[in-house]
Amino acid sequence: MMKSFKKVENYITKWLFSYLKNSNMKGFVVGVSGGIDSAVTSTLCAKTGENLLVLEMPIKQEVNQISRAQEHISWLKSNFNNVKSHTLPLDSVFETFSKSLPITQDKESQFLSLANTRARLRMTSLYYFASLHEYLVVGTGNKVEDFGVGFYTKYGDGGVDLSPIADLLKTEIYKLAIQMKIIKSIQKAAPTDGLWGDERTDEDQLGASYPELEWAMESYKKNEDPVLFNDRQKIVYQIYLKHHKQNQHKMIPIPICKIPQDLL
Repeated sequence: MMKSFKKVENYITKWLFSYLKNSNMKGFVVGVSGGIDSAVTSTLCAKTGENLLVLEMPIKQEVNQISRAQEHISWLKSNFNNVKSHTLPLDSVFETFSKSLPITQDKESQFLSLANTRARLRMTSLYYFASLHEYLVVGTGNKVEDFGVGFYTKYGDGGVDLSPIADLLKTEIYKLAIQMKIIKSIQKAAPTDGLWGDERTDEDQLGASYPELEWAMESYKKNEDPVLFNDRQKIVYQIYLKHHKQNQHKMIPIPICKIPQDLL
């Protein structure tokens, strides 16, 4: 029998409520994508009883992602009277920005840069509404993404005021989703960042599943000897190391040039 995550649910809900009260802000804003992390995060915020605005911000999104996001928003609003929503299509903004860029021969790098631009446009939109209503922007990143492989966009989905689920592994978030009765279509959907305008999943991009990356993260933390790993584990461990090292710039504080006192 699966361990109940009710205590975890209650703990995070109380933490969110307390943080909001201490901040003197008036509510939360969460970007909803149709994925498990944003569904769990927005539900936890709703459970505080405080004001919650959920934003759907499609940019050339796959139809199934949009339908899941809309289904979750409807579920939230039918279960919590403190939830409001707004859909902000960003297709035209993204297209205008893309067309204004200089021509480049490096199409692969441009493709990646534009994918990250989508996340940054959404962050800008979230903070517009946060500023308008005096709300806090709530992050939806999990532990492996935020502290393991750095699988998020710097100043995109990484640009938030607080992160309620960042100390939970992806597998734990799924258990929390079951606990809170998140709609089944979201629970069953393959995780995706939705930044590419196609159906590629997180596993397609990373080369390993979340349970595999969680194992690698724990093995790295324990400094286990890779010689003892089987063939697949060795591959996954190298994938983890590559992303972990490559994305350190996202996971450490911004470097500050400290000026010696004798120069001032």
